[in-house]
Amino acid sequence: MNLKKIFWIVLGCIGVGLGAVGAVVPMLPAFPFLLLATVSFAKSSEKLHTWFINTKLYKKNLESYVKGQGMTWATKIRVMITVTLLMAFSCVIMLLKAVYVPCIILGGVWLFHIVYFVFCVKTKKEEK
Repeated sequence: MNLKKIFWIVLGCIGVGLGAVGAVVPMLPAFPFLLLATVSFAKSSEKLHTWFINTKLYKKNLESYVKGQGMTWATKIRVMITVTLLMAFSCVIMLLKAVYVPCIILGGVWLFHIVYFVFCVKTKKEEK
């Protein structure tokens, strides 16, 4: 096994670990970490990629988005609230330290995030 494959496997495992924690901890988003794991495992090993895309964690959080079907409003709102809370916390910390420019940049990133999820990510109907 070469060093490049090992790197992608380790990065994928970190993504799965943080994504699993993010699935149960309200302040940590699972979505970006699971997306990282998907890409990492796809680059490292077909066997790991197949295993990961068959996990409940992947199917619940990413499958419909990766297939191009979009996300349900509930998932979109969960992601937006989580990121908003994390960014607000960071901004408050920066404001307490009188660091304004990074806070303004963070506000721009937050605005882009909201616009992206509302207008660019397809909304799929809830499955019953």
